[in-house]
Amino acid sequence: MELMLERIEQKVGAQVHLYPLDLTLVPLAVTVLLGATQAGKTTLMRVMAGLDAPAKGRVLADGVDVTGKPVRERNVAMVYQQFINYPSMTVADNIASPLKLRKEKNIDARVNELAAKLHIEPFLKRLPAELSGGQQQRVALARALAKNAPLMLLDEPLVNLDYKLREELRDELSLLFASGQSTVVYATTEPTEALLLGGYTAVMDAGELLQYGPTAEVFHRPKSIRVARAFSDPPMNLIAGTANASGVALPGGITLPIALPAGRSDALTLGVRAGALRVQGRDGDLALPGKVELAEISGSDTFVHVHTQIGELVAQLTGVHVFGLGEAITLYLNPAQAYVFGADGNLLVAPQINIRAGT
Repeated sequence: MELMLERIEQKVGAQVHLYPLDLTLVPLAVTVLLGATQAGKTTLMRVMAGLDAPAKGRVLADGVDVTGKPVRERNVAMVYQQFINYPSMTVADNIASPLKLRKEKNIDARVNELAAKLHIEPFLKRLPAELSGGQQQRVALARALAKNAPLMLLDEPLVNLDYKLREELRDELSLLFASGQSTVVYATTEPTEALLLGGYTAVMDAGELLQYGPTAEVFHRPKSIRVARAFSDPPMNLIAGTANASGVALPGGITLPIALPAGRSDALTLGVRAGALRVQGRDGDLALPGKVELAEISGSDTFVHVHTQIGELVAQLTGVHVFGLGEAITLYLNPAQAYVFGADGNLLVAPQINIRAGT
């Protein structure tokens, strides 16, 4: 399905939930709606589904205006944050329910196939209440897949699961969506989830659509500081600076040699992703001496908060590293890995990345 939103707005009373936006989803691909809580993701998804009519604008499905057409009259599958299943039906009957409504043949075989894909075959005779949260969400996903709808909407479906279950289901969902049988919209607050699912990403903030495009392109070339903030975890390091003849002048008398657009003389903001900072220097690196303010180990990475002469920086280091509070440390940055944003917050310079290769 090609879903097109034209000048969509949404209000509740005097409060604006969505500012005017245009969005045409790439058919048979995954689009991630990425943004913080209250960015407008769920509101937009409800308009897409037909659960709510927009205050203004049109929704077109394969060129047909479906604005205001209720969800029961649309072929849409939805999965929510909560584990929504029919409590009095077995797992098998939950999965089979959309198949029975369509009066399909070979229902048992299809149920078994979907259960196998989502690893819930042993639970087909159980009731949802007898399952764990992760198993219940798998049932909801299987039922949505059984509907075989041209549009599938998933509103933060993994947010209520523990870390391990989220990791498992993310991998499985990537494989399931790769079949390209539906146009998929997946809402999340987590940049990592968007990167893992790939496809396309629409970045939202405070009811505005900021950028839409291939996920790798949006990540590596954010149009603005607002996009970069939404698509960075941990947050991108942002340092105020000014343009000079040699590049970007930073606090402490440091200049980062970066080729800027001709004629720039205004205030700038330097953006550095946490993963671009290292503790071992290479040729051409800028050295940033400082002191450790905090070191946190998360999974296989270490996050180090460092006070430097250009400001507070967070470095994401691969592996487990031990640093003492107040310990002297030097961070290194290759100028080619830095971003520069103008006084208006829009992107001026981005690292030269081979997006196709993902490097």
